[in-house]
Amino acid sequence: MIGLISATAAGAAACDRLAAAWPDRTRGYDGPVGDAVRRAFAECEQLVCFLATGAVVRLIAPLLGDKVSDPGVVCVDEGGRFAVSLVGGHGGGANELAREVGGLLGAEPVVTTATDAVGVPGLDTLGLPVEGAVAAVSRALLDGDPVALHNESGWPLPPLPVTGEGAYGIRVTDRLVEPSEREVVLRPPTLVVGVGASKGAPAEEVLELIEGALREAGLSARSVAALATVDAKAEEPGIVAAAERLGVPLVTHSAEELAAVEVPNPSEAPLAAVGTPSVAEASALVGGGELLVPKRKSVRADGAPAMATCAVVRRPARGRLAVVGLGPGARDLLTPRAKAELRRAAVLVGLDQYVDQIRDLLRPGTRVLESGLGAEEERARTAVEEARKGQAVALIGSGDAGVYAMASPALAEASDDIDVIGVPGVTAALAAAAILGAPLGHDHVSISLSDLHTPWEVIERRVRAAAEADIVVTFYNPRSRGRDWQLPKALAIIAGHREPATPVGVVRNASRPDESARLTTLAALDPATVDMMTVVTVGNTATRDIAGRMVTPRGYRWQEGTK
Repeated sequence: MIGLISATAAGAAACDRLAAAWPDRTRGYDGPVGDAVRRAFAECEQLVCFLATGAVVRLIAPLLGDKVSDPGVVCVDEGGRFAVSLVGGHGGGANELAREVGGLLGAEPVVTTATDAVGVPGLDTLGLPVEGAVAAVSRALLDGDPVALHNESGWPLPPLPVTGEGAYGIRVTDRLVEPSEREVVLRPPTLVVGVGASKGAPAEEVLELIEGALREAGLSARSVAALATVDAKAEEPGIVAAAERLGVPLVTHSAEELAAVEVPNPSEAPLAAVGTPSVAEASALVGGGELLVPKRKSVRADGAPAMATCAVVRRPARGRLAVVGLGPGARDLLTPRAKAELRRAAVLVGLDQYVDQIRDLLRPGTRVLESGLGAEEERARTAVEEARKGQAVALIGSGDAGVYAMASPALAEASDDIDVIGVPGVTAALAAAAILGAPLGHDHVSISLSDLHTPWEVIERRVRAAAEADIVVTFYNPRSRGRDWQLPKALAIIAGHREPATPVGVVRNASRPDESARLTTLAALDPATVDMMTVVTVGNTATRDIAGRMVTPRGYRWQEGTK
């Protein structure tokens, strides 16, 4: 929860704007400012104070504990010009909150954390538990001192300014090792603990068994990604409580699925009880991996029969491919999630002109693999190959990467040996629609008129179906120098089912500096004025030109009322 505190009318108005934008994330604090800050500091994960930084420093100084547990605090000045990350830049998320607040209020985010200022990833912001000399190693990275990276697990990381050898080190491992005085240890989530338990097994017995198994195998509990068990034990209190105390999810599998997993230590007891010869080993091995700790039983102090079993599997690190939609071109239409994925990537793959749009957002050291038009399949293969090497890869496309862009060729190449993350973007059709008015208010379809990948007979059949169904149509790739007859043909098909006065919107370079838009009609549109940078939207029989805006009503009752 984000606590909002203000002392003036201007601050209160800004609080109201944040509360309206984030109704489920914020809580306003009234009353004397000192009391409000103290209450919010105790109750919230983050604070936004519309107060002078000096005043906030004095108010929170007696409340500060440590950088891990303190909430992140952002200060916004009276004029709403700056959003200052004051406390908890990384641990409390204040740096990112300052950027979010700045985006909503039009304020400049002020982030003074050294690593953020120079584009080096903070070691405590990589999404992995971190131990050791974070400050010392971070300082070495900033100063350009040699820092060695020992990525034992092969976990995909963002670009880090590391060398082969150095006095300082970063180790990525799930092994139970103590970092040296000049070392940081990052704990990747590589371990899955399979658990079986009798009905009523105490949480303490389950937890003691798991922790003992990890400790004796020399493995860190901070690298446990999940507990796993059979569906029949999904609500077993001891297992559920153990997962909660470890802070990991509980994953369950059907007995049939577990019975199909080959294990070294099958047993008749679980087969009779839940329908599979193995619970602990099989549930840990679902999805593959190396069995580090075979099935072991708990030991009870009173000598009674064990009520819990566990097994530990290390799953290999998987490369990460983020397929990122950049939107139609305007920087403010690039989503925060897309920006985050660009900064997370160690390798970026994309069309050269799209790379140029976002090159300034990449972290120093990001390896960029760019190519020209017509190399879509090659870029898709390259991105998947890099991910298979264990890299964190971003494959970029304009608009939404899943709409006439890179997601489909990439996913056609990818198998289940890498993680794939889709990051949606604002499409050209949506950007053009917002400029035109509301042409997509009812059913609509997008059709590409390029026959480079699709036979014209197929395209024509789809255009005819959309025309007959009275659906609004947005044409992508409408006309090029080598393809100048497809758009007239498509418009002629639609004209056989709609009036000549049907509104048609034409938008070129939507959201870019040289954007242009015009509203015309089906009869008046000159295809020669259209090119590959243009999106053409043809209305249906209900679409109207209202005050120069293209509007398709949400329902046909509304249309009847306007006749």
